[in-house]
Amino acid sequence: MRYDFDKVTERRGTNSVKWSGGENELPMWVADMDFQTAPAIVDAIMKRAEHGIFGYSVIPDEWYTAYIGWWKTRHGVEFRKSEMMFSSGVVPTLACCIKAFTEPNDKVLILSPVYYVFYKLIEQNGRRVLDCPLSETGGVYSIDRERLEAAMSDPDTKLMLLSDPHNPVGKIWSREELAEIGELADRYGVTVVSDEIHCDLTDPDVSYVPYYSASELCAENGIVCVSPTKTFNLAGLQSSAVIVRNEELRKAVSRALTIDNCAYPNAFAVQAAVAAFEQGGEWLDELREYICSNRNLVSDYLSRNIPEIKLTPSAATYLLWLDCRELGVSSKKLTQHIRSSTGLYLTDGGPFGGEGFLRMNIACPKTLLRDGLERLKKGVESIPRP
Repeated sequence: MRYDFDKVTERRGTNSVKWSGGENELPMWVADMDFQTAPAIVDAIMKRAEHGIFGYSVIPDEWYTAYIGWWKTRHGVEFRKSEMMFSSGVVPTLACCIKAFTEPNDKVLILSPVYYVFYKLIEQNGRRVLDCPLSETGGVYSIDRERLEAAMSDPDTKLMLLSDPHNPVGKIWSREELAEIGELADRYGVTVVSDEIHCDLTDPDVSYVPYYSASELCAENGIVCVSPTKTFNLAGLQSSAVIVRNEELRKAVSRALTIDNCAYPNAFAVQAAVAAFEQGGEWLDELREYICSNRNLVSDYLSRNIPEIKLTPSAATYLLWLDCRELGVSSKKLTQHIRSSTGLYLTDGGPFGGEGFLRMNIACPKTLLRDGLERLKKGVESIPRP
């Protein structure tokens, strides 16, 4: 491989949220990677930094061109420049959409288990969470159509937050599943906001279907949020795009982003995104292979050493959904015990709507991953038994 993903880069002392814990702690929780980003991106940022003036920035044509070219080449869909808007992040965009398309006490639909921030955004803005739990059989998750239609048809349901690929279960929704969501949303007047921030982090030779492209109805009732930040480990640069076909929805989103001051880029957001999408393809392809091999490593280790923990099958993201229900311990207590006894910091699945599950970030060099697995084994073995 051209790029060295086995290299361990010291992150303590860099104001990293992930690595802000104790010296003995190994963080495998928050969704950022322990890999240096693509060299072309570093070069672009350094070139911009050398200019020495960091005033207010505009969005140049090259930003639109980079996004349009990437999605056309990688995902077979062509965004239109007129439909695209800059946003400082996907989460700020979700918050803006909640405020733009719902009123206090309205319901916002989610498919649990799902990214815990969805719950927070809904509740903190005075709206109600309407949970439509995914069906699960043998670790395979699917949408229950009857349950979904019942939720969509609720007159208080005005908005749906969709995760695609789905965080934390790693599910890539099919064109048929997305089209069905779009058809129901159209029938019952529900706007769909699709968080597609993990879309490029699929297994090698596997792609995802943008909600925008699943059907004409999806394109008309959908708001698509995409970004290079998860893909290229750029979360701290606060850069994303929102794509909205429907003019009425687009005007509402644009107004909401402007009101909340989310529509303006920092001095490095544009250059990093352009470099990522124009020069980062080879780096990403090697990264995807490395993450896939890491997932295989975890699968093999669990089956041989901790068979009580089942790995949820997935084809996207670097986040693993670990089924720990056989251990008979609440996910909160399990997370706390593993952290306190071994220093391994994983994410409690409870706030995602997944009691008995843990989420594990495997976007790290294999030396760290093997260390984490050994700590997990030690933590499970030392769980206090009745």
